[in-house]
Amino acid sequence: MLWTVWRLTLCLLITVVSGARVYRSREWIFERIRRDRRLDPTVSGRTLAQRYKVSRNTVAKALAHPVPAKRKKPPPRKSVLEPVKGFIDAMLREDLSAPKKQKHTISRVLERLAAEHDFELAAYTTVRDYVAKRRPELVLEAKQGRRHLEGTVPQTKQPGEEAEVDFADVWLDLAGQRRKCVLFTLRMSYSGKAVHRVYATASQEAFFEGHVEAFEVLGGVPTVHIRYDNLKPAVKQVLFGRSRTETARWAAFKSWYGFSALYCTPGEKGAHEKGGVEHEGGRFRRKHLVPPPAAELLAELNERLTAIDLAEDARHIHGRPTSIGFDFEQERELLRPLPADGYDCGIDLTPQVQRNGRITVRQSYYSVPAKFIGTKVRVKLRANELWIYDGRRVVARHPRLTRRYSAHDILDHYLEILLVRPGAFAGASALAQARAEGTFTKTHEAFWVAAKAKCGDREGTRLLIEVLLLHRQLPAEAVVAGMTTVLTVGAMSPDLVAIEARKAMEHTGHADVEGADDASLDLS
Repeated sequence: MLWTVWRLTLCLLITVVSGARVYRSREWIFERIRRDRRLDPTVSGRTLAQRYKVSRNTVAKALAHPVPAKRKKPPPRKSVLEPVKGFIDAMLREDLSAPKKQKHTISRVLERLAAEHDFELAAYTTVRDYVAKRRPELVLEAKQGRRHLEGTVPQTKQPGEEAEVDFADVWLDLAGQRRKCVLFTLRMSYSGKAVHRVYATASQEAFFEGHVEAFEVLGGVPTVHIRYDNLKPAVKQVLFGRSRTETARWAAFKSWYGFSALYCTPGEKGAHEKGGVEHEGGRFRRKHLVPPPAAELLAELNERLTAIDLAEDARHIHGRPTSIGFDFEQERELLRPLPADGYDCGIDLTPQVQRNGRITVRQSYYSVPAKFIGTKVRVKLRANELWIYDGRRVVARHPRLTRRYSAHDILDHYLEILLVRPGAFAGASALAQARAEGTFTKTHEAFWVAAKAKCGDREGTRLLIEVLLLHRQLPAEAVVAGMTTVLTVGAMSPDLVAIEARKAMEHTGHADVEGADDASLDLS
């Protein structure tokens, strides 16, 4: 091993010392020969040839031409496939209209050449290389005359005529939990004016509410059309070309506001047809929703987005000398006026209230006041909320749930049942949710502990439930203040809590809300 290393080192030293020839390009040699002749016109061609170790013919060429001529390439060698190239091309042309999984493989091409043309001279790799080169060329030949489909054409939009709509996924910290929601974006094609709203899901209700809020912000409706991809809230079935079978509610919504829909080509080929809103959704998410924003309710977050949209009117789109707000003023007056009456985007449902005080809507569960158990109630399902009615009166409001089999319970709905069964209070799902959401406060906990210590578990729990019923008539902060005062006195009486709560209201200037409906208790 050491002997081998020593020999290699010695050879390297000999090469360096002997001045091994370094590669020089022909252009460098030509330039040096011409330079030497300029400096010494008497130098001979033989001397120059010896100096640069080239032939005298090369010296003559260098003196005659400043740049060496390009080497002539030998003519291409004739391919062994030359006699059967036409037959292979015919097979590949058949594949252009053949089913995807029934096209010629290299092995099949070789088999057909041997069986039909008695040709067995080509190797597998030779046929493979030819097919790999020739197949895309034949595809381009077939597209001749319509190859413009592979590119895009810049467009000029007219004020007030067109808009684009799309949904984009977005993550939020909603009520302390990381959740995936959707960002609705409607963008005017001429000015770039955009309206953004966040919804729990990409439901039809969210799709409609996004349009309604956008139209109200814009003050009108585009006069020609709005571009869409094939969103499920709008499209029931994709037909030939741009024809679609639309959902009945979507057709009614378009008729109400008086606009037309233009659907993009399905798949990736149609993505560029509404590139403005595709870019806008991503840009807005990167600029204003990073890191994921935190909010207690989606309504609170949408108020922030409204302010951001207003501030972005001062933004300049790349290459435009005027701002978005300035350009939008040109098209505001050209929009079609809004209808006199608003559109009800929610869905009316009439589910049955089960024994557990819940209704089932879209495979999720929502609590209802206990007095409605066994009856049907009217429900309005909205984009981010669910409202429960008793006639025309709203008796409960819930945030819309997006996960199957999840539940949202309001503690107030079960108080009448818990008065009879106070033992079920400690393990109630509604109590766990009230604690997690902060509506069952530390003061409630302290009152409960003190009441159980003084009157026992069963009676102490009943006293707490009677105090919780006070939330239906009195503001929450007043009831908490009353409990705080009673705890200092040590008298666990709901009547005394009510008296102290009313005293607290007098000091704060609150009006008595005696007779308020069940929905006034915020223990959700």
